[in-house]
Amino acid sequence: MVSEIQGPALLGDLGATNARFAILDKGTVQHVRILACADYATIDRAVRAYLDGLETRAPVRQMALAVACPVIGDAVKLTNNPWSFSQAALKAELGLDRLEVVNDFVAQALAVPQLAPGDTRQIGGGAARAGQPIGIVGPGTGLGMSVLLPQGEGWLAIPGEGGHATMAAADDHEAEILGRLRRRHGHVSAERVISGMGLTNLYETLAAMAGETDVIGLEPWQVTESARSGANPHCVEAVKVFARLLGTVAGNLALTIGALGGVYLSGGIILKLGALFDDAGFRDRFEAKGRFKSYLEAVPVHVVTNDLPAFLGLKTVLGQHGHSTPG
Repeated sequence: MVSEIQGPALLGDLGATNARFAILDKGTVQHVRILACADYATIDRAVRAYLDGLETRAPVRQMALAVACPVIGDAVKLTNNPWSFSQAALKAELGLDRLEVVNDFVAQALAVPQLAPGDTRQIGGGAARAGQPIGIVGPGTGLGMSVLLPQGEGWLAIPGEGGHATMAAADDHEAEILGRLRRRHGHVSAERVISGMGLTNLYETLAAMAGETDVIGLEPWQVTESARSGANPHCVEAVKVFARLLGTVAGNLALTIGALGGVYLSGGIILKLGALFDDAGFRDRFEAKGRFKSYLEAVPVHVVTNDLPAFLGLKTVLGQHGHSTPG
């Protein structure tokens, strides 16, 4: 159980594009606001802008941040965002008594045990086995990944950077796509094709493979909308390839960690695609592991439909960890 903390705390979920903030008071998440990272030169300016926008508030002396990058030591540098900061310096600058900084998918993982039945929808598989590992993977601006392991009566979240592992092709069509991207980028990570930029990369590559010489650049949201409407066949195919590649990665994760407790998919892209994603071949590819197909057929996959799962995880961080940041 998550223990109550004294006084209000500030929660922050820092991604490549948006910074989401909220106040946690007496176990309740309040005053959620989303700020565009590009509008603020530094994290402390974004925090102050959020706090200044609150009509009334008690002094905030605690903060928990989920950041889209590895957290190793005091220095934090977001992977797809120019923000960087020293944890000790940020704590002093904001006058905090306590600062907790974790990888964003640690927060996503710690949210899983707190999700209500209406916070997910299941895509295939059977029932989760109690006390077994759980995998979490989520495409957004990048591709996050983590593992949740049972520990006593609670859970231990293991951060990872699996989104930057090399993407493998499962058929000749994917091999051609990845080959073209490899000639352009050198290394093709899973994130290069399973993310917002991944949708754009897949669309452009598929159009080029079809012989189009004047490919119109599309933003990820435009690829999604064109796929939903069926207006552009290359966008439709891009979503199908995206879903199948995610199935490959999620199935690999499930086998690697023995995720009999299930796999959870998070991220706004999947929610925007909705039924289009469910019908695009993800589940077939997730299970397509040869002799271990029957093993994966039993593993449930859940799409997280809660809009702000990181805040649930950060509540757990504040309730479970009492140490302070250096400085």
